[in-house]
Amino acid sequence: MSSPHSKSAAVTAALSALDEGRTPERPVYREAVRSLLAVLAERAPGRSVEVRVPPYGAIQCVPGPRHTRGNPPNVVEMAPSTWLELATGRVAWAEAVTDGRVQMSGNRADLSAYLPL
Repeated sequence: MSSPHSKSAAVTAALSALDEGRTPERPVYREAVRSLLAVLAERAPGRSVEVRVPPYGAIQCVPGPRHTRGNPPNVVEMAPSTWLELATGRVAWAEAVTDGRVQMSGNRADLSAYLPL
């Protein structure tokens, strides 16, 4: 398991690359996305919402009814760059949703109460 320091280093490196108009290297991008998803899972424990950031990760979070099979009723999906911006407070939830950068379904899919991390 990575240390918290290496996770923050991955997030910092990924954001720096994006700021420079570059796509972060896959291992860095993956680590940054997954580490921030893990923080969300810790802060919003539960299994009622599935948050997907393809191709790097997906988690279940938010208290409420547990989803067990088939497509979950509450799904949030976005690009890795959008996830990093939301998680770090660079963009507001409402703005990302309005811009169409977040696809969501279900009445529990609003993550604004948990972001930024």
